[in-house]
Amino acid sequence: MAAFFAALFYSVLAGIAPLTVVGFYALISAVSFIMYALDKSAARRGAWRTAETTLHLTDLIGGWPGALVAQRVFRHKTRKQPFQFVFWTTTIVNTGALAWLLLSDGATGLRANFGIG
Repeated sequence: MAAFFAALFYSVLAGIAPLTVVGFYALISAVSFIMYALDKSAARRGAWRTAETTLHLTDLIGGWPGALVAQRVFRHKTRKQPFQFVFWTTTIVNTGALAWLLLSDGATGLRANFGIG
């Protein structure tokens, strides 16, 4: 995660990505962290839980850093191997998509639509 944010900050300093990308990751990571915290709390109480697909969707769109921290802090979803497999898959897909968006010549039109680069 540290390497990801170092690369992200470098891309901002190099003019490859706008600072709003960092802000987006910070915001969605905070949302993801809160979702994992609420789900852990619900699990302890035996209450209604957040669907795993919802957690994974949040991870996929950029909340995986917050989810990773939450998993460690709350010791939540760390032993469930099918969940971890999907979590790490969403993390790889998200970082790959971001790299493609920021660096690929094929993404020039998308970058223009999002105001990136």
